[in-house]
Amino acid sequence: MVAVPLKSSLGLLINGPKPNQLRSHLKPSSMPLDNLCKYLATKYPQRFAGWILRRIITSPVEVLKTELTLEPVRADSVIFLQTDREILHLEFQVKVPTDRPMPLRMLNYWVRLYWQYGLPVKQVIIWLKPTSNPAVFEREFISENTRHRYDVIRMWEESPEPLLQDPALLPLAVLSATQEPNQLLAQVAQEVAKIGETELRQEIAACTQVLAGLRFNKDVIANFFREEIMQESVIYQDILQKGLEQGLNQGKKQEAIAMIMRPITRRFGSLEPDVINRLDALTTAQLEDLNEALFDFTEVTDLVTWLESR
Repeated sequence: MVAVPLKSSLGLLINGPKPNQLRSHLKPSSMPLDNLCKYLATKYPQRFAGWILRRIITSPVEVLKTELTLEPVRADSVIFLQTDREILHLEFQVKVPTDRPMPLRMLNYWVRLYWQYGLPVKQVIIWLKPTSNPAVFEREFISENTRHRYDVIRMWEESPEPLLQDPALLPLAVLSATQEPNQLLAQVAQEVAKIGETELRQEIAACTQVLAGLRFNKDVIANFFREEIMQESVIYQDILQKGLEQGLNQGKKQEAIAMIMRPITRRFGSLEPDVINRLDALTTAQLEDLNEALFDFTEVTDLVTWLESR
């Protein structure tokens, strides 16, 4: 199995500024929560895929650095898990987007994924925060001649049991279905405390507290978690540094070039050095435009003509 994240939040967490180089902390309330979920799913892809697919995943897992960065719809919270049979597209959402509806976004991603990989694509939106907005109940895009379906998980309706049984999924357990939220939070805290490895316990504790902020106030959270555990966590410091936003942009152009080169070389073969140089000279915005225009190209001269017009 191969996990492919959208935008390099994983590479950012590993390769970004070191904790001792970063002094200013973001408040947990300003934490990009969907990015935190994406980090967990990227670090523990087998566990997340097993939970989503409701079956045990035994295949080896490798995290790829190739990312689907070129798309008109921005989504920091997307990750792709690829098995030998299908691609699992997960999108974590806290709020309902106001710019483009989710059904259209999901169709957009499906077309791009299928175009690039030629594998069946299973798509799942994981809504994190309870809401009565009708959009969280939508499961398909319908237009005149097009109908596209995807799956939806609303965390507040999910059973906490499978989440409580796996340390990698514990942070999500605080958002699951319960009649007694405080009792559930206490149970999650107890399971976190059982984790023997110090660094892993600190990491899971930090992520759990941040996600718990969607449901509980900070005083309630503090009653169940020791403050020093969260502040000592290297992962917490990495995630909550202002360097996160800076890191999201590092290497974006290189990823965009790598992304656009794959379909180009597949369709037209090896390119002349001057064409490659022109591609390297494009801005990220121009590369995104090229990714759109590429659908209309039939031969390499179309690409050359497009480049000459820029």
